[in-house]
Amino acid sequence: MINAMSAAAHVGRRIRMPVQGAGRFARFAGRAAAATVTAPGRWLRWRILAPLLLDVGVMSVPVVAITGAFIGMILAIESFAQFQVYGLESKLGMIINVSVVKQIGPVLAAVMVAGRVGGALTAELGTMRVTEQLDAVRAMGADPIAVLVVPRVIACTLMTPILTIFSDLLGVAGGWTFTVVWHGVSEREYWDNTAWFLTWWEPATGLIKATFFGLSIGLISCYKGFHCKPGAAGVGRATTESFVSSFLAIIIINLALAEFLRTFGSLVLGIGFKSPLS
Repeated sequence: MINAMSAAAHVGRRIRMPVQGAGRFARFAGRAAAATVTAPGRWLRWRILAPLLLDVGVMSVPVVAITGAFIGMILAIESFAQFQVYGLESKLGMIINVSVVKQIGPVLAAVMVAGRVGGALTAELGTMRVTEQLDAVRAMGADPIAVLVVPRVIACTLMTPILTIFSDLLGVAGGWTFTVVWHGVSEREYWDNTAWFLTWWEPATGLIKATFFGLSIGLISCYKGFHCKPGAAGVGRATTESFVSSFLAIIIINLALAEFLRTFGSLVLGIGFKSPLS
């Protein structure tokens, strides 16, 4: 009987902890949203936003661009042999380019931001928490959410779609290089088929996803930094948890938005599926 009660209590704690964590995160996100609207003067300053935009955006361009280019070439390498069997090499562009701008580009850009920027934000804020700098900010009468969190979330939200554009462009260029330059597929047919299949909605879908990805990365990274445990080990663990949580959020948001935007495009905008074989 005692063992059964102990096991039940253990299960209850395991269930309660994630629920409590979700509640704390929701409250944290709500405070950040409120500070964004009610106290713009505390974060809407160029001297505050400019270094963050530089670090999140400009410094991430090389790794995002290189990753996008190689992913585009890998897609072409893996797909070319299958399309060649059926004589459809000229239609390969529509598959590569739609996949890049709609799915792979935004996800890869977000993962790079989560790994390169998100971990750094968590470590920075976690160190400030461990060294009691957050308490010093509160003692001076300032809200650390408005001063420290909101600018970082804004930077991630704004720069992730821009980085996605670089990832998309280099991914498209990588696929074109392997298909047209390397294997000699007709360039005109390659781009004509792409233009027929690719509408404005696919890149817009990718950018919408990237905006939500950036918002989630900024909130999760700052939340983990604000709630890390004491010591160097606590900061390190929070940094790891930040990347893992951000990656899971990216995958879940991508799934939810993929279905929502597909339905929205079909029912509201009248954008239907075009068969690549027609």
